[in-house]
Amino acid sequence: QVQLVESGGGLVQAGGSLRLSCAASGRTFSSYIMGWFRQAPGKEREFVAAINWSGGVTHYADSVKGRFTISRDNAKNTVYLQMNSLKPEGTAVYYCAASRGAVVTIYRGHYTYWGQGTQVTVSS
Repeated sequence: QVQLVESGGGLVQAGGSLRLSCAASGRTFSSYIMGWFRQAPGKEREFVAAINWSGGVTHYADSVKGRFTISRDNAKNTVYLQMNSLKPEGTAVYYCAASRGAVVTIYRGHYTYWGQGTQVTVSS
């Protein structure tokens, strides 16, 4: 079992940056595909980014490509989401998730473990 705890959310002006962190418990963190999702009020939870066990394979939603970077430090059991050039439409609760699959995936149903989320608010 994996427990995930996100941090780093907050209020930022449009064009600004934030770095989210997700700390995982458990000794098998490095074997999991890790992903970030977000959910805005009244909307479905949507995929943002994912990374494979080694960090060598990443995938991004088109809406964040070129602005967000996902990375991981297996020695620290932590995955990060660096968010630059933030836009007001990026306001949402951001969730970290872990998948036991073998490949990077964008589908919510493929992720078994979820954090409680961290709020990101981007003001215009």
